[in-house]
Amino acid sequence: MSTNTLSKEAETRLMNFFNTTIDPKGMAKALRQVNYVLALSVMRQHETPQNELASLESSFYWLNELAEILNPYLDVE
Repeated sequence: MSTNTLSKEAETRLMNFFNTTIDPKGMAKALRQVNYVLALSVMRQHETPQNELASLESSFYWLNELAEILNPYLDVE
């Protein structure tokens, strides 16, 4: 896994977005719902070509990771 550093401007904009614009729990819920709907629609509408499978799996994983950062749900026992 590679590590990317954000510019100060990007970091500031992200902090402002997540601290003033949205409710973290609401955003996490929306991300989980969108992730579910996208995965379901791809599976129902057509077979996924093998070369797109890795990309879809990666996208699904990272959206869930972002949701977990905003509102840890899977770590709660």
